[in-house]
Amino acid sequence: CLLLQFLSYLGACDRLLKQGYEEGQVEEAMEMFQYSEKKAAEFLRLLAQFNDMGFQQNEIKEVLLLCGNQREKALEELVMK
Repeated sequence: CLLLQFLSYLGACDRLLKQGYEEGQVEEAMEMFQYSEKKAAEFLRLLAQFNDMGFQQNEIKEVLLLCGNQREKALEELVMK
């Protein structure tokens, strides 16, 4: 049912927003990972972590998608750029 899927999406977004992520990033992450809250949350966590390390956000997003949110592999790719 579309209504249940929509309510589930809203609930997931709300939980991620309460963790301090920006609304635009939450929506983008949910879309990128076909509304998987778990994958979106991991992506957002790693995005913030790598951003704090000084990497560029566009590069981080690209690498995380290519590496399937695998932290070590993504970090290796970012360092090599």
